[in-house]
This record gives sequence, structure tokens and C-alpha cells, in this order.
Amino acid sequence: MTGHTVHDSEPVYVISVAARMIGVHAQTLRTYEREGLLEPQRSRGGVRMYSDADIERLQVIRRLVGDLGVNLAGCDVILRLTQRIDGLQAEIDALRQELQRERDRHLPARSSPFGRPDA
Repeated sequence: MTGHTVHDSEPVYVISVAARMIGVHAQTLRTYEREGLLEPQRSRGGVRMYSDADIERLQVIRRLVGDLGVNLAGCDVILRLTQRIDGLQAEIDALRQELQRERDRHLPARSSPFGRPDA
């Protein structure tokens, strides 16, 4: 799973369109929702509306279930762990950037034996 923009989370697809995009029956999407694998937004009239981020998540679920034979409880665990890993990776990246800024601030550029800064 990837980072999403605000546009990615905008609900634009009704359940029948989302189901067709994923290649499953609409009832399958209702089951995924009931099992807590995703929570589509609702229109004012209560119609389920799916975003591009929801579609991406549904494609992952479909691959896990259809291609790898993972049950829905297993999908939930995998999706939560993947989300946690993505969060930790973002934290690591931020810490690396912060460390590099501190290094740049506190350590002068190293010089080569020839009087030129190392590249």
C-alpha cells in the first residue's frame, strides 16, 4: 500500500461500480465491510461510496483472498501489519532526514588530502 493524497480518499464510486472494478460481486464488498476490512464513506442518502484508496485496498484484499488463499481474518492481520510497517518506514525516513540535517549543521565538510572538499 502507498501514501494517499486527499484526492485519493474522495469517495466517487458506488458499490456496483467498485465491485465491477475489482471483479467481485457487490455482496462481497458488503462482506468485507461487515468483517471490518474497509469502511466506505456514505452519501447523505446512505449509499456506500468508494474512493480510489478504497479501490486500491480492495484490490489487495482480492489478491490475498483469490490468489493466495488467505481468509478474511488473515487479510485483516496482513493489512494492519502492512499499514504499521508503512508508518514505521515513514518514521524512519523522517528520522534519517533529521539526522542528516543535524550532521550537516554540526560537522564541517570534510577535506580531502588535496585541499578540496570530498564529493
